[in-house]
Amino acid sequence: MENDRVRTALLLAAGTGSRLGALTETSHKCLTEVNGVPILEQQIACLEQSGFEELIVVVGHQSDRIREFLGSFISGLKISYIDNPRYRTTNNLYSLWLARNAIERPFLLLECDLFFEASLLSGMLYPDRIALATRQPWMDGTTVTLDGSGRVVAFQLRSSATRDSITYKTVNIHSLSLATWRRMRKYLDEYVSADRLNDYYEAIFRDMTVDGVFDARAVSFDDGNWYEIDTLDDLRIAERLFAKSRRHEAKGTEIVGETRLNGVQRCATGSQPREAA
Repeated sequence: MENDRVRTALLLAAGTGSRLGALTETSHKCLTEVNGVPILEQQIACLEQSGFEELIVVVGHQSDRIREFLGSFISGLKISYIDNPRYRTTNNLYSLWLARNAIERPFLLLECDLFFEASLLSGMLYPDRIALATRQPWMDGTTVTLDGSGRVVAFQLRSSATRDSITYKTVNIHSLSLATWRRMRKYLDEYVSADRLNDYYEAIFRDMTVDGVFDARAVSFDDGNWYEIDTLDDLRIAERLFAKSRRHEAKGTEIVGETRLNGVQRCATGSQPREAA
C-alpha cells in the first residue's frame, strides 16, 4: 500500500481570478493573502506537512509572479511548470489536458483558490479519493451522490438534486491512481478534439461515472476548516474563519462560534460560478 502513496500534486493556477477585482490585476489569485498568508504558501505548507515531494503547476495569468514567488520560497518540493497560453479563453479542463504527458504516477489534483488546514489532506494520501462536504442550502456548484459504502455513483454539475436528497459538495481536491488518470486522459482528448475547451474537468468525472469507469471513495472535509476564495466576500469570510481557527488552536480548545447546520461547520462556499483555471 505504501507504494501507492500519493506524493505528487498538480495545481491548476492558470485562470485570471477576475472576480477578485484589483487584487488580480497585477498578481494572481493564488497569491491573495488570507490574514497575511498567501493561499499558495498555505497550500505548499499543507503539502509538505503531508509528505508530498513534487508539485507541478499549470500557469497562465500572471505566471511570472507565481514563478517568482515559488522561486524565492524555501520548500522541499520539487517544482515544475506547465504553461497554458490560452488561459483567457479556456477553462480548467484544458489546463488539466495540458498536463496529460507530464504525469505518470498517482497524484493529487487541486485548485489554486482553496485555503485549508493540512489535517484535511490525511484522507487524500492514497489514490482515487474525492474530497467532499455535506451540501448545505447556500452551496452551489458540482455535487455528487454516494452509495452506502461511500463511493461516488453520480455527478451533478449544477446543484440539481432536490433538497430532500443527500448530496455532497465537491471541494475540488481529488487523488487519482495512474489507472484512473490514463482512462481520464482519453476523455480529455475527446473533449479537446471536439473544441470543448471551456468545460470544467468535473464533466469528465461525470462522464466516466456514467460509463462505470470512475471508482472514487469519499473523504469528508466536514470536520475541518477550508474555504474556496473566488470573490472579495469569500476572502473576508475566509479571514474571519481562519483568524478564529488560529485563536482557538493557540488555546488548545475546540473551535466554537461558527455557524453549524446539522453538525457541519459552515466553512464552504460555492455560491458563485467558478473561475477558469
